[in-house]
Amino acid sequence: MKKIVQRLLIFILGVPAVIAAVVLVPQYHHLLVNILAILLSALGAIEFSEILGKRKYRLKTLEAGILGALSPLAMTLSVSFGVNGELVPAAFIIGATWLIASRTFSSQKEISLTNDRITSGLAVMIYPGLFMLWVVRMTGGPHATAIILMFLLIVFANDSVAWASGMLWGKGNRGIIPASPNKSIVGFVGGLVASVALGMGAHAFFPQAFSQKHLSPLWAGAILGLA
Repeated sequence: MKKIVQRLLIFILGVPAVIAAVVLVPQYHHLLVNILAILLSALGAIEFSEILGKRKYRLKTLEAGILGALSPLAMTLSVSFGVNGELVPAAFIIGATWLIASRTFSSQKEISLTNDRITSGLAVMIYPGLFMLWVVRMTGGPHATAIILMFLLIVFANDSVAWASGMLWGKGNRGIIPASPNKSIVGFVGGLVASVALGMGAHAFFPQAFSQKHLSPLWAGAILGLA
C-alpha cells in the first residue's frame, strides 16, 4: 500500500511539476531542467556511494554529491550559458585530481584505501554523473522541449508498466535479475515493450522533432528500457 501511495503522489504531483518545468520555463535552454538534473545527479551519486560503501570505501556525503554533479554542471555551463571550451573533460580531470591529491596528507591507513576511494569516486562521476550529462545535452538541440518530453514519457511509461506488470503477473519470476532482485522478468519485459512502443510512436506525438524514417526514438526507447 505504501508503494502504491508513493507512485500515486509521483503521478499526481511529480509528473505535472516536471512537465510544467519543461514547458513553461524554456529560458536559457531549459536552465531549470538542467538545474534539476544537476541536483538529481548529486543525490543519485550520494545514494550510489552509500551502496558502494557497504563493501568498499565510502565517500563523504558532500564529496560524493559534488563529484556526481560535476559533469552535468559542466554541460549546463556550456549549453545554457554558452561557455566555450572542453568543460566536460575538464570536470573529469578536476574530479580525478581531487580524488588523488586530497590523499596527500592522509594517514597511512587512509592511503591504503586510495584504490577503493578512486574507484568509488570515478564510479559516481560516471553513474549518475555521465548519464545525467546527456539529459542536459538534450536541452541544447533543436526541438528540445519535444525531445525532453518524449524522453520523460518513455522513462515514466517504462517504470509504470514494469511495476504494474510485475504486480499482476510477476510473483513467480522475481529475483532472476541480479542487479534488481525485486524486479520480475514479466515487469522487465513489460517496461521494455512500453519503451520501444513509445519510441516507435514518437513521430505521432511530436512530428516536428521525429520523422517517421528516423530510428533514433526506437533505439532510445530500447536503451532506456534496458537501463
